[in-house]
Amino acid sequence: MTSPETHPRIPDLAGKVILITGASTGIGAAAAVAFGHNKARVAIHYNASEDSAQQVADEVSAVGGEAFLIQADVTRPEAAARVVAETVEHFGRLDVLVNNAGGLVKRTPIQDYTDEYVDAVLALNVEQVVRFVRESVSHMRAQGAGSIINVSSIAARHGGGPGSIIYAAAKGFISVATRGWAKELVKDGIRVNAVSPGVIMTPFHERYSTPEQLAAMQATIPMDRLGTPEDCAGAFLYLASNQLSGYVTGQVMEVNGGQFMP
Repeated sequence: MTSPETHPRIPDLAGKVILITGASTGIGAAAAVAFGHNKARVAIHYNASEDSAQQVADEVSAVGGEAFLIQADVTRPEAAARVVAETVEHFGRLDVLVNNAGGLVKRTPIQDYTDEYVDAVLALNVEQVVRFVRESVSHMRAQGAGSIINVSSIAARHGGGPGSIIYAAAKGFISVATRGWAKELVKDGIRVNAVSPGVIMTPFHERYSTPEQLAAMQATIPMDRLGTPEDCAGAFLYLASNQLSGYVTGQVMEVNGGQFMP
């Protein structure tokens, strides 16, 4: 992770309860540590990467935050309700939901689409996000405030790379739903936004992209470098803070080094 000097201090995040799904590695882990630097209380969800999640929790605690680990397979229909309930039981409330969990599943051309493959992509990138929003909103409404931050992707803008069309379409759903949820929930004091990362070097690309594919992607980025998880962290802090973004809702924030400029 980055040194403490690189993390902004945002006073109104201190003590806030942040639930981050898929927080054991990559963007979710970087966001968790950034919130920790701001003295937030962070529920760190993970599925299989317990050791990595514990390392993130230790770092959150070391920099002044409070960490709570929750394991769940988010694709199981009952997972969202349990994770949200455990977060609220442990911390007493829920101020910010970061819907970060997601994944490509595998690169698959059209001729190899199976019902099982399509169902798996949608379960991981759409259905569980809907459930987490639904479960979190019930608590945020009771509090009269909250911030939901979804994670979309630059793939939602251009249709995805080779074999990732269903994933890209699922992220397109997230961008559209973010705007719709923002309109429905604004009367409850709940803001809904999304962060849309570009090519960020996480286990996602280590697993699914070849060095040649990454080099081709880098050539299309005006900043001429691939992003890091820490490059995305500031966007989550900004959207979580009422002090900084209290008049911002229904927005999809692009973090991509200039690769896509809407």
